[in-house]
Amino acid sequence: MGSLMKSLPLLSALLWAGNGVASATEYQITIAGMKFGSPPARLHVGDVIVWRNDDIFRHTATARDKSFDIDLPPKSEGRMTIGQVGAIYFYCRFHPAMTGKLEVRP
Repeated sequence: MGSLMKSLPLLSALLWAGNGVASATEYQITIAGMKFGSPPARLHVGDVIVWRNDDIFRHTATARDKSFDIDLPPKSEGRMTIGQVGAIYFYCRFHPAMTGKLEVRP
């Protein structure tokens, strides 16, 4: 039991130090008027994007590298967690002229 009591301060310090790690942030990208809204400028791996379709038409948010494909019926939302660093180009499978790009930092 004595060694456990000696380890508690170290364990507490490690847990406290871990609190300095940035937490995930949630962002929304809205589709309206057959266009994607502007993506957030400071995306990081682990952040969450809520894709919101405010149009009366069905859309998708589909990565060209096939890393995500979110189906969005009219007046719906879909969520995804960012899992990779770099530029991710996306489009709507139903309306290929609708495009955008996510810039993801580590």
